[in-house]
Amino acid sequence: MIDILDLHTHTIASGHAYNTLYEMAKAAAEKGLSVFGSTDHAPRMPGACHELYFVNFKFIPRTLYGVKILMGSELNILDYNGKVDLSEQRLKNIDYSIASIHEICYESGTVAENTNAYVKVLENPLINIIGHPDDSRYPIDYDTLAAAAADNHKLLEVNSSSLHPLCARQNAWENYHVMLERCIHYHTSVIINSDAHIADDIGNHGQAWELLKEVDFPQELIVNTSIHHLLPFIPKLEEYL
Repeated sequence: MIDILDLHTHTIASGHAYNTLYEMAKAAAEKGLSVFGSTDHAPRMPGACHELYFVNFKFIPRTLYGVKILMGSELNILDYNGKVDLSEQRLKNIDYSIASIHEICYESGTVAENTNAYVKVLENPLINIIGHPDDSRYPIDYDTLAAAAADNHKLLEVNSSSLHPLCARQNAWENYHVMLERCIHYHTSVIINSDAHIADDIGNHGQAWELLKEVDFPQELIVNTSIHHLLPFIPKLEEYL
């Protein structure tokens, strides 16, 4: 299977990951990736970097070890209205953003409340990807999620880490089955990411590909296969090609 990218990864700046940016980029090159994205946690995650970390990306080379480098952030969804923990100005300064629910930053509500949080995020023009929407601790309406992602031209993530047997997220495999079926219905595109917190895990997408094969998910809706498929969702990538 062609898989040229990994856009959800963390460096030591996230506070609970174990490699530097250069170490992660080198691992991406060794895995044969063409595009590598670094998305350290935004400030509300305990131990994460200050928001000023996201201001200085202009000094980072956008090609390392032959791999195109994108610098983004994994934002924390904070409430049912889709509030996130970087300002509009900060989001304009970075290449792209992933918005995710994390237990330590978000109190789960009803299905309607949790779904509304995602929909409001999807309506934010400065957010590109919904990260790991797969955890039964935060139940949502996957039909509404897939429709909103398609309407707003955003990506839904299939997170390989969520499918790991030791992951704390609950029922990811089953929830992805439901989500992907609705994505097929609405022609919603998805992205496979590793959520790597260590260099060895870069590009570790095997379980996600197995899942997509199991549901016979259309290849044309998976952006990992080419830069051409990714560009409409991450427009700033074109600046570095």
